[in-house]
Amino acid sequence: MRNLIVIFLIFSFLFSEAQSAKFDEIRKLLEYIHLLDQAGREKSDSVQKVHQGDSVQMMIQMKKVWDDIHIQDSINQISVTKILDKYGWLGAKDIGEDGNTTLFLVIQHADLPVQEKYLPMMRDAVKKGNAKASALALLEDRVALRQGRKQIYGSQVGWDMIYNDYYVQPLDDPDNVDKRRASVGLPPMSVYLGHWYMKWDVEQYKKDLPAIEKRFKGQ
Repeated sequence: MRNLIVIFLIFSFLFSEAQSAKFDEIRKLLEYIHLLDQAGREKSDSVQKVHQGDSVQMMIQMKKVWDDIHIQDSINQISVTKILDKYGWLGAKDIGEDGNTTLFLVIQHADLPVQEKYLPMMRDAVKKGNAKASALALLEDRVALRQGRKQIYGSQVGWDMIYNDYYVQPLDDPDNVDKRRASVGLPPMSVYLGHWYMKWDVEQYKKDLPAIEKRFKGQ
């Protein structure tokens, strides 16, 4: 009996070592994918700053940048969905914070059918502590908008090439958005929108919402 216990312990140790090595490889891959995911988006920000006063040139350059981003997103998606299908939504304890964030980023930037497939997996991962509720909120918002519904947490900010400005995409129940954001660990809208040098005025937003919905559908 004692020998069986020893054998079991040795096997468990070797298996855990093998799993650790495998997850280390996955972590490194995801860290690289994270760089690829962000590179194009950082270039997009740079293009906006360079061509801020020339909307025509901005539209031309932004289209080139986003064509490249979409191609890279599709490539990243192949690797990440293989990982998710084989291992599930791995937590930071297995693949590190950056690796865990990359799982979310790639699905967040995927097409709607892919997002709809892995959204339930991410919801379950949040319950298990393998994903952040704040990140899930962003995916919930993006899927809602793509399905023709309004977002819940106000996380999705759009950039309008024609008007050359940012705006909060259609949001449900703006009066209570900060309560919902707080429940998942997101900062208030007034703080969040500061990243885009925008101000949050809930009363003005409610007045503008019909026009915002038309604007969003027209893009």
